[in-house]
Amino acid sequence: MTDGERPYGAEEDTPLGGYAALATTFAAGAGVFTAVARRRGVRLPDGVPPWDLALLATATFKASRLLSKAKVTSFLRAPFTRRESAAGGPEVNDTSRGTGLQRAVGDLMTCPFCTSAWVAGGLVASYACAPRATRLVTAGLSAVALSDWLQYAWSLTEKKSGV
Repeated sequence: MTDGERPYGAEEDTPLGGYAALATTFAAGAGVFTAVARRRGVRLPDGVPPWDLALLATATFKASRLLSKAKVTSFLRAPFTRRESAAGGPEVNDTSRGTGLQRAVGDLMTCPFCTSAWVAGGLVASYACAPRATRLVTAGLSAVALSDWLQYAWSLTEKKSGV
């Protein structure tokens, strides 16, 4: 069989069915949220102020890293992944294992870029229903992200100064 005859993703055993199940789950979740919000009379905001967008973005970044890379959340990834190596600081590199849906979930859970879509979906849904509470949660996650940057800056400063 030539490359032109092989099905898409066959060379990597890409779990297309698992990816389709995850995409369907995400879309169904968005649809259920929309239906429930409409039925309960939730008024969606006309827009998102820049400060709230910054909080949502920073919180999405941090929550995605926590879910996909942090040592302390390894128990969530363990059924779908295996440990590859330490990644420095509190992070690790895991890789997906298994086939089909197990592999697809592992791929999702080890990729902070992939996880961020799910985190953002949850935070945006929360923001639509409870903006004040969501601001508080996103401010907390944003504070942790800023703290991480400060920790790395401090470590770099110590290293450069020979302390």
